Amino acid sequence: MTRLLSTLLLSLLLVVASASAEVVRIEVTSRSDVADGKTYGLAGPYERIAGTIYFAVDPNNPANRIITDIDYAPRNADGKVEFRSDFYLIKPKDISRGNGTLFYEVSNRGGKGMLGYYNNAGGSRAPLSEAEMGDGFLLEHGFTLLWVGWQFDVPLGDGRVRVYPPVATLNGTPITGLVRSEVIVSEVTYDRSLADRNHQPYEVVNPGDPANVMTVRDTVDGARRVVPRDQWQFARRTDSGAIVADRTRVYLEGGFQPGTLYDVVYVAQDPPLVGLGPAAVRDTISHLKYAAAPELSIPAGALDRAIAWGVSQSGRFLRTFLYHGFNADEAERKAFDGVMAHVAGGGRGSFNHRFAQPSRDGHPFLNTFYPTDIFPFTDVTQTDPDTDMRDGLLAGITPAHMPKMFHTNSSYEYWGRAASLIHTTLDGATDSPLMDNVRVYSFAGGQHGPGRFPPRQTSGQQLSNPNDYSWFLRSLLLAMNRWTTDGTPPPPSLYPRIADGDLVLPKDLAFPEIPGVSQPAAPHLAYRAVYGPEFRTRGIVTVEPPEVLSAFPILVPQVDADGNETGGLMMPEVAVPLATYTGWNNFRAESGPVDVLSSMQGSYIPFPRTRAEREQRGDARLSIEERYRSRAEYLGRVSDAALALVEDGYLLASDLSPILTQAGRHWDYLMEEDSGQ
Repeated sequence: MTRLLSTLLLSLLLVVASASAEVVRIEVTSRSDVADGKTYGLAGPYERIAGTIYFAVDPNNPANRIITDIDYAPRNADGKVEFRSDFYLIKPKDISRGNGTLFYEVSNRGGKGMLGYYNNAGGSRAPLSEAEMGDGFLLEHGFTLLWVGWQFDVPLGDGRVRVYPPVATLNGTPITGLVRSEVIVSEVTYDRSLADRNHQPYEVVNPGDPANVMTVRDTVDGARRVVPRDQWQFARRTDSGAIVADRTRVYLEGGFQPGTLYDVVYVAQDPPLVGLGPAAVRDTISHLKYAAAPELSIPAGALDRAIAWGVSQSGRFLRTFLYHGFNADEAERKAFDGVMAHVAGGGRGSFNHRFAQPSRDGHPFLNTFYPTDIFPFTDVTQTDPDTDMRDGLLAGITPAHMPKMFHTNSSYEYWGRAASLIHTTLDGATDSPLMDNVRVYSFAGGQHGPGRFPPRQTSGQQLSNPNDYSWFLRSLLLAMNRWTTDGTPPPPSLYPRIADGDLVLPKDLAFPEIPGVSQPAAPHLAYRAVYGPEFRTRGIVTVEPPEVLSAFPILVPQVDADGNETGGLMMPEVAVPLATYTGWNNFRAESGPVDVLSSMQGSYIPFPRTRAEREQRGDARLSIEERYRSRAEYLGRVSDAALALVEDGYLLASDLSPILTQAGRHWDYLMEEDSGQ
């Protein structure tokens, strides 16, 4: 009788779980063998499945009350809010042969990047071929890979995943509100889209509305000047020079000027429910973990856990996802077991408020004063004495829904994304404690995206930083998988700390004088900004541009006499250097103000090859020949540094060969007589 009762209770629980499932159906539009059926490790052959997931969420469920404007969404006959998302899945054909982990990448602007970071593959929006699987790392380890659309305004184009949310109304009456479009150009430009870069814009409702205002300023914190209304309009300029009305673009007489910041505040209409994007992610993950997906050949129980990974915008998405409470579904189950937020810095983003523009981020000279780098920053609860606000990124998450968490950042995020705030007190005076379920890893001498070799010059004055720290990510992913599988602790956090002297105020940075290298500019700041009285409670922005009160103190990694950082995780080529690697790179004159940080770029400044070359240049840094007696000695020291990282759990032994091969290539690049260095 006891066994029968247990069986009945289990059946009842499965029925209840099925009844509360927010995934209504999964529609498969394409299915193909990956890499022509190639076998990957114990997981065997993989398949690619793409299509659409349909959702219906209960607006009265506590898990959905966190969605901005959920009360104003249209409802079906059952009182549910319907929407859909694109999905793209790469899984073992026999899911039982996989490792039981669903590895979900938060698509960055609709794209697919995880194969580039983890498999050393080239970029692709529809990865399928053996070449597009790179070295097969994720597949060899048995992961099931997933992308689900969460952003509604991604650029148009094949292969991008997006969410399709309904529009909020007041009982059928359109909702209007303020939208701000920032315009920055590198050359004289007459008209620009109202959207961020190549995304989809909100249209202006009434071009003649007096609430539509354009301002201009010369610096991020400079005074705004109103541009007379007769000098601009919502229009585009044709190739023939004609001015044609266009509610999605803005035209300025005489053209937008480079090195200047313009803001257009205008009234838009019909806000989509942006917060249904994170709900789509949550519900898809829960469905695949707790229910069967026969359309995908995934039986119930085949996937035991889920790990989320996001880079840059999508890393900020994950911080926002957790902060708002999306890791608990309608049935009060945990969605993600592990979360890896990469190069998100201290930011969140516009992922769950009215008239949000998810693409707007926050850089030293781009997309400034959007609600990205805003309090709270640390996982633990802090109090901001200036505003009397008390909060923490993970403060509202119950133990049952708390994931394991990795914050990984490069040096650039300390300069360009306010990363120090995730592990310091708000006054910048001391280190803040970390929660037991959290690890913080800083990749010393790295830029926003892992560098590629040979280095090249982009928007910065110096060559872009070629430090490829992505090898750390492979080891850390496997560590996260073990942590969520059997509780095996990952390697200790490693990042610059105030107590160690490795994290300092910018004024205390000991960067050396290097011929031809300008000193680093001021870092990007995070501000206390007011977007209106209902922004934090209802997600409604009523003050645009926001009222800026004050900035938080930002700290940066300290450096040694070579200009290389003294703290954090160092790739062997940074620990045994041939150059100075920085997380900052000031703009070239052609790209922006020369005293401002170039967005997402670090610097690569090679050491002189010989003592004579060093003395001729007046460079205080020792030359390569003064540091290493030979190529063999250099590679031996690189090998020692790599082996130490393997022993400590930060690198994989299987990755030593390509790392050492690259070090040899680097030596040859600098030391060959015809290298031009």
